[in-house]
Amino acid sequence: MSVPAAPTARDRRRWGRYLVNERAEARVYRELAARRDGEEREILLALAEAEGRHEEHWLALLGGEPGRLPRPDTRTVLLGSMAKRFGSIFVLALAQKAEARSPYDDEPFATPAMAADEKVHHEVVRGLAARGRRRLSGTFRAAVFGANDGLVSNLALVLGVGATGVSSQFVLFSGIAGLLAGALSMGAGEFVSVRSQRELLAATEPSDYADHVLHNLDLDANELALVYRTRGMPEADALARARRIVAAAQAADPAEPYRAPVEASNEHEVVGGAWGAALSSFLFFASGAIIPVLPWIFGLSGLTAVLVALVLVGLALLATGAAVGLLSGGPPLRRALRQLAIGYGAALITYALGLLFGVSIG
Repeated sequence: MSVPAAPTARDRRRWGRYLVNERAEARVYRELAARRDGEEREILLALAEAEGRHEEHWLALLGGEPGRLPRPDTRTVLLGSMAKRFGSIFVLALAQKAEARSPYDDEPFATPAMAADEKVHHEVVRGLAARGRRRLSGTFRAAVFGANDGLVSNLALVLGVGATGVSSQFVLFSGIAGLLAGALSMGAGEFVSVRSQRELLAATEPSDYADHVLHNLDLDANELALVYRTRGMPEADALARARRIVAAAQAADPAEPYRAPVEASNEHEVVGGAWGAALSSFLFFASGAIIPVLPWIFGLSGLTAVLVALVLVGLALLATGAAVGLLSGGPPLRRALRQLAIGYGAALITYALGLLFGVSIG
């Protein structure tokens, strides 16, 4: 990458933008670090320190602090505001996308190390966001599925019933009944699903059933290695681990019960809690299902109620689809439009069936 002999005024303005953006990004990471502890806090502070090194580079090129600097990019300001107020997984998901758009790939005044830093930062932030997604996945899955099921199913229900020509009161009653029945069904189903999955995982966890006899095993030929092989270890690694465990058991105090070390597992964390998933599913289904009914609750009827319901549900589907896109690292607009197409497609089919059914009995 060739460096121009003499920087221009335009170059200096660009350096100023880089400077304020690096400072803003460092603040984002510090704000996020303030809401975390342990390893994640250390990682975020290290990212802020790296952004500080980039800031020093641009300051050196500018010859010190400029008298006037531009505002940071809008996306960076938004990230900082969200990090200060929420410190949520959404911030990390947005930061992941921001780090993927490094301006230093084609910047002649940036060092190769700075460009490499930005690439690595993207992977670091992606890893932190992945941790948050794993912690959130159980409850978030129930929440998003519940909200979307409520939106789509109740919109389809009220439009299908309304298309038959029944009274507005009957449409309203059908919508409320659909809300309660669907929310209770979703909550109960999610509880059973998550509880069953957690019980299945618990049944596969290592136990201490044979720990009290480990000291009696032969150090060189012991079946403990078979246990570790069933857990996916290669034969040589399983035998080496078995020998270490047996040696530790034989060296332990006979008066104290020996407990073999157990590998940590985060699978339960990924699955989430049964009650949390059930409650989220119930509440979010209800919050989604109430939206299509709102026009009838406020006294609207006929085509006006249908159009208002379609607009309200459409906005909600776009919002939930965009949220899923952000958290999954995918394109938010594409996810939002996909949700909208699915919801409107289901509503159109049931509305057409309601019209057909209404004509057939009219």
